Amino acid sequence: MGDGLTVGRRRYRSGNPGSNPGPPAGPNRRGQGVPAPRPLISTPGFGPVSFDRSTDIANGTAAFQSCAHGQSTTFGLAPMNILPLERQTAVVSALVEGCSIRTTERLTQTHRDTVMRLGARIGRGCDALHDFMFRELQISQLQFDELWAFIGKKQKRVKKGDAASAGDKYTFLALDALNKAIVSYRCGKRDGATTLEFVQDVRARVVGAPMISSDAFAAYEPTIRYVFGDNCHYGQIVKNYAAEQSVNAARRYSPAAVVSVKKHRVIGFMPGFLTSTSHVERSNLSVRIASRRFTRLTNGFSKKVENHEAAVALFVAHYNLCRVHETLRMAPAMALGLTDRPWSVAELIQVAERMLETEARAH
Repeated sequence: MGDGLTVGRRRYRSGNPGSNPGPPAGPNRRGQGVPAPRPLISTPGFGPVSFDRSTDIANGTAAFQSCAHGQSTTFGLAPMNILPLERQTAVVSALVEGCSIRTTERLTQTHRDTVMRLGARIGRGCDALHDFMFRELQISQLQFDELWAFIGKKQKRVKKGDAASAGDKYTFLALDALNKAIVSYRCGKRDGATTLEFVQDVRARVVGAPMISSDAFAAYEPTIRYVFGDNCHYGQIVKNYAAEQSVNAARRYSPAAVVSVKKHRVIGFMPGFLTSTSHVERSNLSVRIASRRFTRLTNGFSKKVENHEAAVALFVAHYNLCRVHETLRMAPAMALGLTDRPWSVAELIQVAERMLETEARAH
């Protein structure tokens, strides 16, 4: 049969060591043959080389230790852990269209851990981009509302010792009623502290005295008075339902029949016919459709608050800059005069990465 050695069903042939594993180096504990190590890779001018343990892959370089000359050589390599832009675009496009992490994994042939890390990173960049672009806005009508979700588990299942972020997590949204742009957002508990952060962020982005509408959430009135003072016009819309609604939003999947609607002027001269939360409540539907983390009765909910906040930032940036609104026939950022055309997802990714680089250099 020729030169070689047969171990079990596997036959090792002698010949060019580069074309086959070679003869076994010796039996292991089970008496089976163990293939000898493959020959080291040869590089032009340096002979066989092997990887040095001090390799810094994160910087896109690899240090090789030359076996023939005993010297270390560094070759510039492309970063091994960065997806091509085309693959990143496919992943982010799937995420902003309502796909879950595992669905995105199957569609793009990208591991779910990579999908998660990419979404979190681009989301952080989108948050920085929103903070940079949406400033000094001339907006006449604002509508406030809160969108329920949860982190890890619902509030009724939170136990002593769980993380402070576990349980209910509300997303406060401020929508420009005319230009349909999401001006501000904030994730947190539905309490006075989160409301204060949210209203202060709105005040930092909007100039003048806007007309503000909200529901009857108790924290709104004192917070808006404190932050805006008399430099706004604020009205509340109070809806009365046929049956008492559950306090726990997790068990309320559809509201009861509305019996009556009352509008109250709280600050300034807010016209009654402009006191409304219809547009921002419709945007809540857009969030639940376009972000899988907000879809009810699924296991796509967020497990970490950082990923949840990044997903919200990614949705807001895509909604404002990339999506063409059916009513406006343009992206909301175009209606505000912040851009001259809708952005592509690839452009959004590239600008988000630049924002992260700029922040890293600043720190």
